[in-house]
Amino acid sequence: MKIIRKTISAILLAGVGITSIQAQNNSSQAWTLRQCIDYAIEHNIEIRQSANNVEAGKVSVNTTKWARLPNLSSSASQNWSWGRTASPIDNSYSDINSANTSFSLGTNVPIFTGLQLSNQYSLAKLDLKAAIEDLNKAREDIAINVTSAYLQVLFNQELSKIAHNQVDLSKDQLKRIQGLQGVGKASSSEVAEAQARVAQDEMTAVQSDNTYKLSLLDLTQLLELPTPEGFVLESPKEELEFESLTPPDDIYTQALTYKPSIKAAEYRLQGSLNSIRIAQSAFYPQLSFSAGLGSNYYTVSGRSESSFGSQMKNNLNKYIGFNLSVPIFNRFATRNRVRTARLQQIDLSLKLDNSKKILYKEIQQAWYNALAAESKYNSSEVAVKANEESFRLMSEKFNNGKATFVEYNEAKLNLTKALSDKLQAKYDYLFRTKILDFYKGQVIE
Repeated sequence: MKIIRKTISAILLAGVGITSIQAQNNSSQAWTLRQCIDYAIEHNIEIRQSANNVEAGKVSVNTTKWARLPNLSSSASQNWSWGRTASPIDNSYSDINSANTSFSLGTNVPIFTGLQLSNQYSLAKLDLKAAIEDLNKAREDIAINVTSAYLQVLFNQELSKIAHNQVDLSKDQLKRIQGLQGVGKASSSEVAEAQARVAQDEMTAVQSDNTYKLSLLDLTQLLELPTPEGFVLESPKEELEFESLTPPDDIYTQALTYKPSIKAAEYRLQGSLNSIRIAQSAFYPQLSFSAGLGSNYYTVSGRSESSFGSQMKNNLNKYIGFNLSVPIFNRFATRNRVRTARLQQIDLSLKLDNSKKILYKEIQQAWYNALAAESKYNSSEVAVKANEESFRLMSEKFNNGKATFVEYNEAKLNLTKALSDKLQAKYDYLFRTKILDFYKGQVIE
């Protein structure tokens, strides 16, 4: 009975998993799920690209905001001429060498542009809001990917622990059978079967280790870490807490108000109206005000001219004016740009509707997956208890010589599979419920 209890306890210990993973004997160095998500959000290249798009959107808003201000420009020129030239002083022609220096300062103010500038500003602000939501969506996506990879690592790590415990159990059983063979109570074939089981379990353990290492590599690459060496994770609590699942329709209603993919599509649809108005602005006259001043200094070699200051003062000229441009016919270019903008609006409206449908389908699938995962976990618990009892009874039969090693080993494998199935159901349920929390707008922890 002691051997039976020891064997069952060892298998159950493997199924329970790891309660605390330590890095270099220091549990504070184990990464939590939240730490992994935050680190990935900070270092992921795609998120940094999305953040860069937000900054570009801010620049566009600033550009369109100040487009309504007057511009101011100045210019200066210096020219030299020689040969037969008309003198600007007496308009006579002669062979002269002259120099001309001129300066000017001018400004232009848009007065009416068919509301183009105000609509460009509104569009830029909506595009910025959409870019911010794109950034939030990128953060959500990386959070989901990290959560999946994180739980996969923990699952594979516990499977590896189960596999190594199976090796230890098989080796103990081999020693026991070899001892029985020494007293004539076990055959050579039983010893060979036990040796084969040890070899098979060792190979399974190696495969489990490799699977765990690869999943750890996937996670560290997702976090943009240079190497998985020394990288360990903190396991979740052992006991699962089952709560009633929020109906999918309620989750969907909540998600419509804050999901980044929906909000980004809504902002772009709103912006399409500004795009139409920008295209329509070309139908209207354009009016602007301009003003400026200028002066010049002229000299001819061999002649006495007025001083620089006197000429600049005497030659000073000023102007103001209004510039009106009235569109008459531009080969239907404006009309077609408006048509194109309206088609883009229809396309964006369809994209929004499609995004809502996709969101509802995803929430429905997540809800049913969580429900199925809960049922699967409950069933796996029943299966574990049944296989524990079956293995206990088979162990007693085997120890009393009433069962073969093949029957004993089959019962042990069934219990191991039940524990593995329970472990898989546990992490599947954890992931599915976190997906539902994600759709409800809760922070993944």
